[in-house]
Amino acid sequence: MPKDVPKDIRENMPAYDIETLIRQYGNDVLRTAYMYVKDIHSAEDIFQDVFIKVNQKLSTFEGNSSIKTWIIRITINTCKDYLKSAWNRRVVPMMDYQEDSIISETDYDEVENQDTKELVKQSVLSLPEKYKDVVLCVYFQEMSIAETAKALQIAEGTAKSRLSRAREKLKTILEGRVSDE
Repeated sequence: MPKDVPKDIRENMPAYDIETLIRQYGNDVLRTAYMYVKDIHSAEDIFQDVFIKVNQKLSTFEGNSSIKTWIIRITINTCKDYLKSAWNRRVVPMMDYQEDSIISETDYDEVENQDTKELVKQSVLSLPEKYKDVVLCVYFQEMSIAETAKALQIAEGTAKSRLSRAREKLKTILEGRVSDE
């Protein structure tokens, strides 16, 4: 913990161990990584990288935000670094192939629901990065606007306006493609 953090704050901060953090926030990290990289194997690699970084930097956590916000920020930065890397641009991930199965009438609603979820997910992922980041934090990580702003290192007002603009863009993209039922 940095020495510039007042002693009374340092003494009142909870102690974190990496195993507890993995249990509590591992699913959030994996989900966020998958939403960025769209490949489960790469997301699992990022998951490991994130918790290695968390373990190495845990002593520097100042408590200016929740530990979840701090971990999600590390996850987002790690994903962005991965997507920018030369390796990622040269290597195409192997896709898992599934045989198409015959769909019964009772499965139709479930398949339609899955298709709708996939359409919404792809629409979110197609948003410009600044809007996508806010949507992922608020809706997929269930973070408040304040937590989102801290995680993305932007002002709360900026987070609110980006979320509003993202909703408008999604409304335009999805209009007529998703039923309101």
